Amino acid sequence: MHDILKDRILRRLETLPDERLYQVLDYIEFLESRYAQRQSPGPNVFQRFAEGVEDTLRAGNVSVTAVSEAMGFMSKAMGVLNGVAAAGKSVANDIVATGRAAVTPPKSPPMSPPMSPPTAPPTAPPTAPPTAPPAGPRDP
Repeated sequence: MHDILKDRILRRLETLPDERLYQVLDYIEFLESRYAQRQSPGPNVFQRFAEGVEDTLRAGNVSVTAVSEAMGFMSKAMGVLNGVAAAGKSVANDIVATGRAAVTPPKSPPMSPPMSPPTAPPTAPPTAPPTAPPAGPRDP
């Protein structure tokens, strides 16, 4: 479904009272059971629970207003539970990451090539001992 059609349907639905919206939902579920080309994505655990409660209330001939109010409260509770679940998942991921870091041995630094034995510093070539000046006639 393209976005323009989806927005158009939502605009029309927002003008209807809850009683008519449940009729629309029933009709959509009927059409889906007959003509769907692919299966719709399944609801998460919270949505499945809420939809079960909603269907039970509707089957028990509870007024549409009461069902709508109950589902409004349930929707708020689901928002809180989803937030708690997300926070719990984040904490669990952090714990797992920390545990893995503690178990994984640290990487050792790369080995340097073996060093050659130390050599003596170069020395200056040997020099001859100083010689005495040539002896010549002496002045008396």
